[in-house]
Parts: sequence; C-alpha cells; structure tokens
Amino acid sequence: MPTALVTGASAGLGRALAAALVSRKWTVVGDGRDPAALAAAARETGFTAVPGDVTDPAHRAALADASPALDLLVNNASSLGASPLPPLGRYPLAELENVYRVNVFAPLALTQLLLPALRAARGTIIDVSSDAAVEAYEGWGGYGSAKAALDQVTAVLGAEHPDLAVYAVDPGDLRTAMHQRAFPGEDISDRPLPESAVPAFLRLLDERPPSGRYRAADLLVSA
Repeated sequence: MPTALVTGASAGLGRALAAALVSRKWTVVGDGRDPAALAAAARETGFTAVPGDVTDPAHRAALADASPALDLLVNNASSLGASPLPPLGRYPLAELENVYRVNVFAPLALTQLLLPALRAARGTIIDVSSDAAVEAYEGWGGYGSAKAALDQVTAVLGAEHPDLAVYAVDPGDLRTAMHQRAFPGEDISDRPLPESAVPAFLRLLDERPPSGRYRAADLLVSA
C-alpha cells in the first residue's frame, strides 16, 4: 500500500487530495496547524493526523517519523500573507518573511528530510503552485513571488533527482478559505470546489509525465 504525506490537509485542496488518496487505498499522513480541524478531517476522510506548523523543525521531524516509507509528498500548506493584499511598495516585510518561510523554506526543508525515503521508493513530489507565480497581479507580489521561488526550487529538484517525479502544479482558482482571504467580503461562490482539481493531480500520479510545471486546467482538459 503506497504512502503519502499531505501538508495542509485539514481543509481545502489538501483535504480533498488526502480523501482521494485514501479512497484509492493509500496510507495518508496529513498535517495542519489547527489540531481540532485536522482531527475532524482525519476522522471523516481516514488519514493519520499529525498536527503542527510545517515551519517548525520539530514538527517536520515528527512528520518524517510518521512516514518512514514514503511514495508521495504533497507540499500544499501555504500562507497568503497580509490581507487585504498590499502592494509590494508597502508590504510588511516581517509578514513577507513569514510567507517565504511557509511557502518556500518549509517545503524545501521537509523535502530535504524526506528525500531518502522518496528516493528509495522512486517517489513523487508535488509542490502546489499558483498562477500568481507567473502572472503579475497587483497585490499578489508577496504570495506570487514566493510561489515563483517554489516553482524554481521544484524545477531544480527535478533536474537534480531524475529518479523522482517532481511537479509544481497550479490548481487554478478554488473556493477555499485562503482564496476568500484574498478577496475579503467578495462572493467567491462561482469558484470551483477544491475537489474539482483533484483528478488532475491523480492523473500525474497515474501517468507520471516528466518532471516540470503543470496547470490542473490543462491536465483536466486533455484527460
């Protein structure tokens, strides 16, 4: 039975991915900062909950202990940063540092820790990206630049580890709590639910295309 670790599994896309993998008979370990929300998601979907903050080295060590054998790492946990989204010229630098800690340094640190297990399994790494990594949207400079850095980290990891499948995936706009924070007070009910992007991620696992950056919309259209 393959094993996956999904960060940010208590809600949104992470929870939807964890549920889909469990339904495929994967053993799934999920983390999240809110112990109650994570426990509820784990009970309802059937994954093993390891609560904590992925920026905490001790928590990352606990995740590695819970995943001694690992076929798939999904770095999904992300920070939007300040809300409403500020222009870069006035971006609070302390908050920007935190965005980079969550969106770039923590996924790389967790990957470094789990590389031996992933290489033993010739496994897969999926880093959840965003269209804000490649498009210059006003106000999205903090989050978008961090996701652009994560994209480059992902690309280099793919080049350095040809035995692994290493993907950055842009899931598109989804109806999540983080997306709502990006548009405070606005009606985002027209955005698709996180579950709608899951088949794109499963297609990557099933077909194992070359490492690289993919858009969920493209994978869904041509599936």
